[in-house]
Amino acid sequence: MGEAKGDPVSWMVVEPGWQVVSSDGERLGRVEEVVGDVDADIFTGLKVLTGFLGKPKYVPSEQVAEITDGCIRLNLTDDAAQSLRDWDDVPAA
Repeated sequence: MGEAKGDPVSWMVVEPGWQVVSSDGERLGRVEEVVGDVDADIFTGLKVLTGFLGKPKYVPSEQVAEITDGCIRLNLTDDAAQSLRDWDDVPAA
């Protein structure tokens, strides 16, 4: 199981390319986009690239357990994370 790398950080410092892992330490993908309102400090979710041929997934903020420098850990197992909605299925805000 992957270990946290450092202290928790704010969602506002998350950058594209950060690793996204499941609660059981499996790599889901990497962040492509952070969704939220910085001015109001409202974190909505993440667009996560899951591989060369995989469709991007939408990870709602409620599924994020911890954010550390360079890594986002979900509160979902790898199996549960695989069933997240595709980014294309997310209604426009």
